[in-house]
Amino acid sequence: MKKAINWIDEYLEEVLLVAALAAMAVIMGVQVFCRYVLGASLSWSEELTRYIFIWAGFLSVSYCTKKCISIKIEQFVALFPKRGKAMFKVVNHTFELILFLYLIPFAWKYLMSAVANGQTSPAMGIPMYYVQAAPLVGFILSAIRVLQRWIAEFNSVRRKGGE
Repeated sequence: MKKAINWIDEYLEEVLLVAALAAMAVIMGVQVFCRYVLGASLSWSEELTRYIFIWAGFLSVSYCTKKCISIKIEQFVALFPKRGKAMFKVVNHTFELILFLYLIPFAWKYLMSAVANGQTSPAMGIPMYYVQAAPLVGFILSAIRVLQRWIAEFNSVRRKGGE
């Protein structure tokens, strides 16, 4: 069980993003084949690809947070000694965590309004709350990843402070 949880912690976003990219490529490839070879277009392919892209966008926020891939001021941070860099990262992660925790209730309200609305997608007829759950899932995963990074940096500051 612990091995499975560690695997999910390590690879969840990567697997989902690769699967999303592969699915979009296959769906659009089939669409192109049907349109130009068979002379008939699929009515649902572009809609599904758009929804997968939306999910991939929100999952990528969590992936980038986990890998610490973001827009940074590297030259400014490089001026600090090691402990200063770690402290700067703790402050940065604190603001990121506050942001994602602030956004989660809004994403929840957005999802609940979609559930109450009962709207379905035009071509496929799927409930739109499947698509509109992406911000909530993305923000929750991002908050978890920021918290993981925050704990690692905080422990780094604490260890270096005690030396």
